[in-house]
Amino acid sequence: MSTQFLQLKISLKGAKPPIWRRVVVPDALTLFELHQVVIASMGWGGHHLHQFESGGVFYGNPEDDLFGDGDIKEEKQYTLSELLTQEKDKINYQYDFGDSWEHQIILEKILPTVEQHPVCIKGKRACPPDDVGGIWGYGEFLDILAHPEHADYNDTLDWIGGDFNSELFDLNKANEALAQLQFFKA
Repeated sequence: MSTQFLQLKISLKGAKPPIWRRVVVPDALTLFELHQVVIASMGWGGHHLHQFESGGVFYGNPEDDLFGDGDIKEEKQYTLSELLTQEKDKINYQYDFGDSWEHQIILEKILPTVEQHPVCIKGKRACPPDDVGGIWGYGEFLDILAHPEHADYNDTLDWIGGDFNSELFDLNKANEALAQLQFFKA
């Protein structure tokens, strides 16, 4: 069976204006590998727990089952081709259970085999910083940065390590991060 490539749109739920990435990946990726693609293309640090959900079924690392009910299927045993079979199919992805960054991943196009490594082809806006407090904390973070007179402005700049441009998406940086993923190397 030949590998097909999937064009996926990864959107951060609740972000206004929208924050998203468009990636092209092989359909043979496991969900664990897709997790790494999301982290790399969005710009997350990758040091928080995560899970996928499709049709009421949860996928992730069973060792991270916070409720201990055994309802999490092993993400390394499922591929994209099993869950995303036709255009417009969707799965949900949650990163960082504390901040609860929820993403929707939609299959936009099924492409024939292509001679390329998985790649980010487009995106909009910067990824929120890890540990900023979820979508609500991110709104507060942006409000503080928009007002240099705010009491927390200098502390927030120190915390982020300098200036932050919420409108900036660096396609080259996303693709450099994708190129570093071990399972994509020849």
